[in-house]
Amino acid sequence: MKTILYVILGGFLVLVSCQSEPRKTKPETSLITAPAKIVAPKKVAADAATILSKKEVPILCYHNIRDFSASASGNMKVYTVKPPAFAEQMKALADAGYETIMPEQLYDYLVYDGPLPAKPIMITFDDTREEQFRIGAAEMKKYGFKGVFFIMTVSINRPGYMSKEQIKSLSDDGHIVGAHTWDHHMVTKYTGDDWNTQLVKPKAKLEDIIGKPVNDFAYPFGLWNTTALPEIKKSDYKMAYILSTKRDSLDPLYTIRRIIVSGTWSTEGMMKSVVSSFDKAK
Repeated sequence: MKTILYVILGGFLVLVSCQSEPRKTKPETSLITAPAKIVAPKKVAADAATILSKKEVPILCYHNIRDFSASASGNMKVYTVKPPAFAEQMKALADAGYETIMPEQLYDYLVYDGPLPAKPIMITFDDTREEQFRIGAAEMKKYGFKGVFFIMTVSINRPGYMSKEQIKSLSDDGHIVGAHTWDHHMVTKYTGDDWNTQLVKPKAKLEDIIGKPVNDFAYPFGLWNTTALPEIKKSDYKMAYILSTKRDSLDPLYTIRRIIVSGTWSTEGMMKSVVSSFDKAK
């Protein structure tokens, strides 16, 4: 009888001890929350007055880079810089600490107050001359400079002018290709279908050659009028370039100032003009 009681008592104790073991729970898992989405503030475009108040970036305009005689016409001397002079000018700019910028950087600076190098400069070329590729781009490459080449499309592949392959090579090397009309007729004389012939078609042709958007336009002879501005905007250009005349008070982005580098200037004279012509907004 005692033996039966001991067995029953032992079983009871085992049962109680099993029931009294602490209940095992699943390990706690920390709650992971997705990081808050950071929304960048929307950029606010500057108005015309703000753009005009900013310090201008020096922009040089070259045409011919070739030799000319002392008896050459005044026009030839103004529009032509001899190769040794061009080389000397590029070296002088580099030695002075200038860094070339591209139109997109200029646009971002003017419209959104984007950053620029301490001494920015833009080097541009008009008229598609072959020596701009052969001499101009090659000389700039020594200093890591990049330029903007404004192409009149009627001249492409003609003797003395750039080929399609050269234009694409410039773009592939980091230079910017811009439009300079079809055949260099003055914008101030356009009527009717001239806008399509001189603005729209050249842009499309250049884009087909380089495989990139063409956003910049240079007025032949630097001449413009208020009639041209809406047509240039409608043709989807972001900026347009004049020469040294006054900018438009309402559309400064379509009247960006440049200065022609004259073949009659010394290198010292060119460097002084860079400062004096762009020392303040005009």
